[in-house]
Amino acid sequence: MNKISRNISAFLSIVQAGLWEKSLLLESLNKDCFTEVYRIAEEQSVIGLVAAGLENVKEHNVPQECVLQIIGQALQLEKRNSAMNDFIGVIIDRMRSDGIYALLIKGQGVAQCYTRPLWRSAGDVDFLLSKENYQRATLLLKQMATSLEEENPYTQHLALSIANWEVELHGTMRTGLWKRFDKVLDNVQNDIFYCGNVRSWMNGNIQVFLPRADEDVVYVFAHILQHFYKEGVGLRQICDWVRLLWTFKDSIDVKLLERRISGMGAMTEWKVFACLAVQYLGMSVDAMPFYDSAPKWQNKADKLLSYILSTGNFGHKRDQSFRQSNSVFERKAKMFWHITKDSAKQFAIFPLDSIKMWLIMLKTGLRVLLSGKANE
Repeated sequence: MNKISRNISAFLSIVQAGLWEKSLLLESLNKDCFTEVYRIAEEQSVIGLVAAGLENVKEHNVPQECVLQIIGQALQLEKRNSAMNDFIGVIIDRMRSDGIYALLIKGQGVAQCYTRPLWRSAGDVDFLLSKENYQRATLLLKQMATSLEEENPYTQHLALSIANWEVELHGTMRTGLWKRFDKVLDNVQNDIFYCGNVRSWMNGNIQVFLPRADEDVVYVFAHILQHFYKEGVGLRQICDWVRLLWTFKDSIDVKLLERRISGMGAMTEWKVFACLAVQYLGMSVDAMPFYDSAPKWQNKADKLLSYILSTGNFGHKRDQSFRQSNSVFERKAKMFWHITKDSAKQFAIFPLDSIKMWLIMLKTGLRVLLSGKANE
């Protein structure tokens, strides 16, 4: 592995302690070092894990005011997550009263795989629905929404704001990556809705249905790659993936998983992310399917970590000001420049797929410009 800075090493050690709730012997951190750890944690949306990790530090060698600061942030996360869970219960109950059935995906469902679910940084509320339920939910929730985005007809994705919460309806889990990738995701969705491949979580007195672990692992990994190639992925999403794999390590059908990941053409990506999870996040080798310790995967994992730390969660560290431009051409030109720079870095990790994605996004951008859709 490449040598990493003391600050990043300390950050990763604390994240591991929080991710696995293990005691940690940590070198003394001065205020400047902790400030850097805190900054990275915010960029990667893992404040809760760092807070949990600090609670597992054996010796009090971190400035107390720094510890109190981050614990305070974790308690705020706890309040937000509790409020979000209440909101999810209300929305699901409202949909069911109209005969609309939905699966909760990502987010609060995956959070239940953590030792401290309420300390996971919350995002949007995402629902996956069958074709008929998607149409009916769209009509219902539009009436409750204070704002909404234009629907994507290919992915069948609609984003709405309801009572200050961001809600996303998914008629499919397509990513807009290459065709065979999305074809497998369509097949996984069919297995869920036609074969009843679900699990559930009791959210208070509301039973919330989630994809079965075999399907959920594919969805979470697909979401990682979607953001990796398109806008930047953070450690929070990777932590979600490893906690899901760990929680269901004894029940996941590894042969089925292999068929699906290979069918998507994403086994190379899986092996690199798996190496990163083992080497830097402390994931157990026994719980990580298809892990390979060969030097080539370790070298790629090193580059992947550097890339993730440089972009932040969902591109947190990027300059997004160009998106406010009134000129469609200017927005698309600057976005394409960002994509090209990213693709050059991605090429060092996944050369074939990075070129493929660059061409796909170039084609999509040109199609938008030629169509004259100013709000795309």
